[in-house]
Amino acid sequence: MAMSGDSGKSVPKSCFDCQRSIESIYTGGRVAVSNDEQRLFTTCGEDIVVLDLASGDKLGELKGDTEIVTNFAVKPDGAHLVSASRSLQISVWNLETFKVERSFKAHEAPVIAMDIDATSTLVATGSADNTVKVWDIDRGYCTHNFKGHGGLVTAVKFHPQKDKLSLVTASDDGMIRVWDLTRRKCTAVLESHVSVVRSISFSPDDNGRHMVTAGRDSVINVWDWKRKALTRTIPTYEPIEAAGLLRGKAPASFGSQNAHIIYCAGERGVLRLWDMASGKEIFAQTKELNAKHTFVDVVYLPQMQQLVAATSDQNLLFYSATDRLERTRQIVGYNEEIISMAYVGAAHTHIAVATNTEQLRIYSTGDLNCELAYGHKDIILALDAHASGAIIATGSKDNTALIWAVDMDAPPMRRITCVAMAVGHTKSIGAVALAHGTESLLMATGSEDRTVKMWDLSPLRAVFEDPRRAASAVEGSGPVKLQTLYTFQAHDKDINSICIAPDNKVFATASQDRTAKLWDVATGKPLGTLSGHRRGVWSVAFSPADRVAVTASGDRTIKLWSLSDNACLKTFEGHTNSVLCAEFLSAGTQLVSTGSDGLVKLWNIKDSECVTTLDKHENKVWALAKQRGEAFIATGGADSTIHIWKDTTQDEIDRLHKEEAMVLEQQQALDNFLLVKDYRNAITLALSLNQPHRLLAILQDVMMAAENRHAAPSGDEAGDVGPGSSRAILGSPAIDEVIGTLAPDQLERLLSYVRSWNTNGRLAHIAQATLHCVLTQYTSQAILALPSAKDLVAAIHPYSERHFSRLDDLLTRSFIVDYTLHAMDAVNLDDGGLLDVDIADES
Repeated sequence: MAMSGDSGKSVPKSCFDCQRSIESIYTGGRVAVSNDEQRLFTTCGEDIVVLDLASGDKLGELKGDTEIVTNFAVKPDGAHLVSASRSLQISVWNLETFKVERSFKAHEAPVIAMDIDATSTLVATGSADNTVKVWDIDRGYCTHNFKGHGGLVTAVKFHPQKDKLSLVTASDDGMIRVWDLTRRKCTAVLESHVSVVRSISFSPDDNGRHMVTAGRDSVINVWDWKRKALTRTIPTYEPIEAAGLLRGKAPASFGSQNAHIIYCAGERGVLRLWDMASGKEIFAQTKELNAKHTFVDVVYLPQMQQLVAATSDQNLLFYSATDRLERTRQIVGYNEEIISMAYVGAAHTHIAVATNTEQLRIYSTGDLNCELAYGHKDIILALDAHASGAIIATGSKDNTALIWAVDMDAPPMRRITCVAMAVGHTKSIGAVALAHGTESLLMATGSEDRTVKMWDLSPLRAVFEDPRRAASAVEGSGPVKLQTLYTFQAHDKDINSICIAPDNKVFATASQDRTAKLWDVATGKPLGTLSGHRRGVWSVAFSPADRVAVTASGDRTIKLWSLSDNACLKTFEGHTNSVLCAEFLSAGTQLVSTGSDGLVKLWNIKDSECVTTLDKHENKVWALAKQRGEAFIATGGADSTIHIWKDTTQDEIDRLHKEEAMVLEQQQALDNFLLVKDYRNAITLALSLNQPHRLLAILQDVMMAAENRHAAPSGDEAGDVGPGSSRAILGSPAIDEVIGTLAPDQLERLLSYVRSWNTNGRLAHIAQATLHCVLTQYTSQAILALPSAKDLVAAIHPYSERHFSRLDDLLTRSFIVDYTLHAMDAVNLDDGGLLDVDIADES
């Protein structure tokens, strides 16, 4: 991505936190929305993803059994979800905890169709074993087992009336059967379809008086439910995957006031509306140019009056059911491999993304909403964004480059407009770069044909100055055909990257031939070659502040080059695999790099130090984009995931300053406690501050004072007794009480101090006295519950553990003697200062 030229003063960065991840949420298959229209459920491989419908945030994930989910259904009351997978297991999920409550085997073949009745009690499953079963969801047993279909069961649907207890099923032989659950028998066989029936639905406004069925035989059939009779057949001239009825009358804009409007979608990849009474088509969407998708499912949201269409290329498209089926929102379910990215929009609030598809995708960084732009006929391999954020250039495998104008405040269908086309390369375009500012309106492209072309963008000046003019500029005439200023062969192998310097005077190319080269923008003449890498060079970028460039290579290194003499100034090593991208940060004082090792690294240029490593990707990180102002960077790669990283350096600095101030305050408080001999608070604070030396000094002072009082008791301090007293093991009852009321983490920390003190002969008596105080006030169970209890006690009492095979023996046997100063002559200190107790003298 070309640099913006912003070289203002910047604080060196040291910390980035992942603020948001854009992951795969839909890989094809079933889509559902909760009855309250607040949660969206999508199939993602062997898992089911739960999303907040309004914000697009992931609320949870129902982790599957490693087998692909074949179907699922959500209870109308929203309490549970029932799923089926290729493992032949049915799982009932609690939608509060996202955990499986029960699981059972359903059929002898995968479940293809599923529906839950209006009471949230029964679930019907249709299987590839030609049978239909009905299950009590909460109790997990089969209530009905229906046989009769001669093929795969492709659709099941309960009648909406709770007292009907009727189930309708269809199979791939076109047969529709009606089952009475009370009488446990088939009451009707409807023969009209001649191919796979994909959809069964009932009219919502008259208690299911009409039934609509549709399938791959390119017809919609309307049935009178009471008579079980066919009333109308509507030819659609396309295989249908989903159909249903809208609630309420159609708006006047659709040209029909009929109470029943049928929607359908299928092979054409457009939504169509039909008047049920007349059978006439009242509206059909116009398919977008170069769009290749079909619709595989449609979910109707009656409260929002929206239709959510799932496409064959794993996208979810939201359409208004009242405003001529205008698209209101898009959610991309699966991104393939992310190849290139750039921040766009007036405030850099969106990210343009190139993936292994022909669509240009522009994500809002605030939610999962994504705009899709169709124009290329093959995979987009590279993109670059103008500093204004309003112009995007894309290069594709279809040998063309396109210029797009972006206005994210415009209506959905007019936010991205293709304004120009560059045709001339004979092979894939793998690198594009736009000049900076609006004085030089240029675009450089590099191709697999090893040539570089410089394109004149001056015909687009009006669009550059005001992107809102884009739609009117191309209306009628279509995209502008760009002209080249010059063409030359630049390298001996594929060109991977192109970057134009901030002053628009020099541009650089990086190639698989292990070199990067510098060229004059005005003439295309060579200015120098950057040689030194041992493998292909994946990216090149210019510093926004100095006459230097950076290259990233497959030899696992990053090199910094002087533009004055083309000499290598520094080499950065640290990635364990190919370095795929490198950019300047912090006014050219830092670098950020991405690699095939899945790592993102931040470097200080001055000392060549790697400041931090961000490890969240699971595969190659191909793409790197930085926001204007560098508050955020975004990375994307072969794991189909985009991570948005927030610069939290200042937050970390503020946190450290706050902690330092707090420590200083606590240190002063500790000194104040010691000054007034408030040992209770002093000990607690010393443990909180993790200051073993201060705690040791406190215990030494108190025990020494207690020894002196024991030698000449004055009785001045009520409650304090000499070290020989059982009431004051550590010289003061108050200190004994503090030791006996420690939190588990504080107790564990104290025992670690005792372990350390016990290795010093001069301090062992304090260590043993403290241990005695602990063992007399805590149960063995309490000490054993500490995470590092065994290691701590074993280190403190190595000799004793040799005599007791179990740790609780060590803690509960009465070999512990009174370790006060008056009893020190009853023990021996070995050379290491460890206390050994003669077990034979225990009595």
